[in-house]
Amino acid sequence: MGDRPGEEPALPGAVVEARQDAGTALAPRPEAEEPADGGGTTALEVEGLSRSFGTTRALSGVSLQVRTGEVHALLGPNGAGKTTLLRVLAGLVDPDAGEIQVLGRRAGDLPYRSARRLFGVVPSGDRSFYLRMSGLENLVFFARLHGLRRARALERAGECLEAVGLADVGRAWVGTYSHGMHKRLSVARALLTHPAVLLVDEATHDLDPEGARRIRALVSAAAMEGAGVVWATQRVEEIRGFADRVTLLHRGEVRFAGSVARLLATSPARRYLLHLRDGNAHPPNLLVEARAALAGGLLSAGPDPEHLLLALPETITLGEAVASLVGAGLDVLACREEGSGVEEAFLSLTQQRGDG
Repeated sequence: MGDRPGEEPALPGAVVEARQDAGTALAPRPEAEEPADGGGTTALEVEGLSRSFGTTRALSGVSLQVRTGEVHALLGPNGAGKTTLLRVLAGLVDPDAGEIQVLGRRAGDLPYRSARRLFGVVPSGDRSFYLRMSGLENLVFFARLHGLRRARALERAGECLEAVGLADVGRAWVGTYSHGMHKRLSVARALLTHPAVLLVDEATHDLDPEGARRIRALVSAAAMEGAGVVWATQRVEEIRGFADRVTLLHRGEVRFAGSVARLLATSPARRYLLHLRDGNAHPPNLLVEARAALAGGLLSAGPDPEHLLLALPETITLGEAVASLVGAGLDVLACREEGSGVEEAFLSLTQQRGDG
């Protein structure tokens, strides 16, 4: 491809053909392109998956199940095996052992192209597009690789650009896109074939909060359309309120599998540091009344008279606790969380404190 400004880049043949057909009528979407799930509720089932690289065991007997319409978080620290698992699921790496089923069928029994079209992949990096091609041209190229005919590839590329909010810049070179736009284009590419399973690898780790929110919203929309989503992340704070279930990997092994609520139940109580107005002015009997008002939480002395430590189980919200304390007579100015429930569960299950 050309390197000088203004030079027309060399395009793959599929994109050249699509450009020539851009003015032609677009065929209606064939119903056969929708994957059939046979009425089942399981999009993806993995049983006993293992993979080694030399003497390094990357995955050891990993099993998980992802339902249709579910966001399933794949949680773990660096080196846990998350990316290796996604690469095996996407067909990029062969497992040493184990079985993968998609919509109730063994992935190994499906023709290669059919299996690939059942998975949509959002990789962690940006270097997977032709920068001197437009977003539309990139999507048409990848759609053609999946076997879509030229007119349908162009139509589907336009639909996906619209879905991720890039329709107005679809004809601009990808090299001019911001980092967040690259991520949205990756989601668009993953949706080209109406995949049964969407594999998302660390999609928000280097985005600002608004960019991360938009990506999560796009993925949630795909799940609501019926895709089963595997969302790999080490950002423990983002799965609460976003993921339905979670599998926690550590050193290639499953340490936890279940709902986010169950994961939170494994964590110690949430801890907060409360800042009081005129801490010395609060009589001891007022603290006794405040402790009684919590009905399940624990209130203890802080590092100085103006601070108290508050510990709450998952059954009590921070708002309820503060309201109880204020109602008992404490003048609470501010509070700071000492550790989130998800983070505490993550650290407990992976034994990060002991690992150093």
